[in-house]
Parts: sequence; structure tokens; C-alpha cells
Amino acid sequence: MKEERRKNPQWQRLLQILKENSLKFGDFTLTSGKKSKYYIDGKMTTLHPEGASLVAEIILDILKEIPVEAVGGPMIGADPIVGAVVAGSHSCGRPLGGFIVRKETKSHGTSKRIEGPFQKGCKGAIVEDVVTTGSSLLKAVDVVREAGGEVVMVIALLDRLQGADEVLREAGLPFEPIFTLKDLGL
Repeated sequence: MKEERRKNPQWQRLLQILKENSLKFGDFTLTSGKKSKYYIDGKMTTLHPEGASLVAEIILDILKEIPVEAVGGPMIGADPIVGAVVAGSHSCGRPLGGFIVRKETKSHGTSKRIEGPFQKGCKGAIVEDVVTTGSSLLKAVDVVREAGGEVVMVIALLDRLQGADEVLREAGLPFEPIFTLKDLGL
């Protein structure tokens, strides 16, 4: 399935958008604390009009045979992806709910940790723009599970190939990156 997807013109176009808009070179410190000579700013792709549409289309294709009711993920990397997938799901006739996992419980209003129409028993897919070690994804998964939800899959725009795949699989989570660093030629 992954190899078939790579032949898809939408996948090829999204890769071009990712390379042109999200790939930066320099000296960077990643969320994981690791140092890097390049940075992938996923939001430059997921907030790009064509990029957002293509991300949603590809994620919905990945999820077409997966029993999910919603997509969600950790703030802020997942926010534009969730919005695009939710809107696209309506357009393609398979409406999915969306939710966002806060880093901390909201201290005002409804005091929620999960925003959106998330309910106990919900089967969801966790999405993220760029993953390195997978630690932020595991935190979001834990929050969803604590709230009574079930995570059936994790999808990332890009896997930096620095341990996330192994960590997620050890946690019993199927993981599907749309791209990896190899696709960027790194």
C-alpha cells in the first residue's frame, strides 16, 4: 500500500509542497531536545491551501478501511491536520469528528484536556505533522485512553526516523507516516 501511494500524483505533489515549504537548513534544536542541521516545519505544508487538502485526502485514504470515528492529536502540530481531515471527511461522505489534545488541562471554562466532540468509547486515529521520538504522541495517546477512548492508528505527515516507529509499535500502535526523511532525500 505504501509503495502504491508513492505512485499517486497527489502524494508526489504533496512531497513537492513539503520540500518547497517545510524543509529548512541550519542549526536547530528539536522538541525532543535533539540537535539537527535541518528542520521540517510541517505547518508550512499543513496550513498551505493545497497542502492541507492533499494531507486530508491521503489520510482519509489511509483510514478508508480502518474503523475510526474521529481524528485528533497533540496541539499544535495536529491542529491544521485535524481541521483539514474533518472537513474532507464530510466532503467524501464519511464524516469523522475531530479533537485536539491539550498539553495541560485547561484552567478555565470547561477545564478540558481534550477539545472537540470527543466522547468516551470513541475510536480515533492520532495525527501529527512531524515525529521524532514519538514521546509527544504517546502523551496524547495516554490522554485519549485515560478519557475512555481507543487509539486505533497513528499517522504522521513526516517521520524523522529517530525512534518514533519503534516506540509506537512497542506501545501496540499501528503507525503510518505519509513521508519519511528518505522521501526528502535526507
